[in-house]
Amino acid sequence: MTLSSLPLLMIEAPVRAALLEDLGRAGDLTTDAIVPSGARAETALVARQTGVVAGLDAASLAFRLVDPAIEIAVERPDGTRVAPGDRIAVIAGPTRGMLTAERVALNFLGHLSGVATATATLVAAVQGHKARICCTRKTMPGLRSLQKYAVRAGGGVNHRFGLDDAVLIKDNHVAAAGGVAASIRAARAGVGHLVKIEVEVDSLDQLDEALSERVDAVLLDNMGPEMLAEAVRRIAGRAIAEASGRITPATAGAIAASGVDLISAGWLTHSASVLDIGLDWQPLGRADRACSTRQPADREFSPGFPGDR
Repeated sequence: MTLSSLPLLMIEAPVRAALLEDLGRAGDLTTDAIVPSGARAETALVARQTGVVAGLDAASLAFRLVDPAIEIAVERPDGTRVAPGDRIAVIAGPTRGMLTAERVALNFLGHLSGVATATATLVAAVQGHKARICCTRKTMPGLRSLQKYAVRAGGGVNHRFGLDDAVLIKDNHVAAAGGVAASIRAARAGVGHLVKIEVEVDSLDQLDEALSERVDAVLLDNMGPEMLAEAVRRIAGRAIAEASGRITPATAGAIAASGVDLISAGWLTHSASVLDIGLDWQPLGRADRACSTRQPADREFSPGFPGDR
């Protein structure tokens, strides 16, 4: 599957906000006091751990919003698996801007690469089964699009992006509506014909009730492999079967073997560990001047508002 980059317009706001937070009221006091204004350098983004890269656009934009003269040459793009010591990208340009943007760039790159790596771990755990790994709405405020992009970089797929792109009837909705069937009927009457409806169930009786209403998808919550297999048998292809609830790499294989279509896990976005990536100083010229190619090569940045191509 080809990984499509997010439009720069979607990346600019969180990156700019992070830079403004870091720069505060007086800018980078340390760098401005120590580094001569005309100094130039080459550095490299280098992996310290094994994992999957994601977030290079955000990291690159952090550098170029601070100083548009900084150039980035990507060697291992998003979606690439890296090992300790692998060089991900080379950064060249004014030293001040490079050091000022370093922490924000690494924060985005490390976090999003961690999400991609966690996703890839679950994807590997279900290899050989049809189940796909997907995320949830349990994302960090303001970072949902970036985190969901990172899930795709790790080989997963996305669940709904917000409350407005699908109906997902959860247990509290069922309680408020007076039952599974009643909640599905109310949802169907209240949305347009193109809107998919999924309902969460935690028992086979609730599943039968949902199937009687011809729901589009069922979220099989906290069911063990045996119950999941029975649920899949009852669904018999009439709805998408999604398993959720405390999914780990150790349990994902058995859950996938039940025959479910999707396995969703909130921890991929809300609790993934950061992938350790550092910015290493390079002797000038070491990168063979590869930095004449920006990241990505066909996307231009402006110092103020990045354009979406």
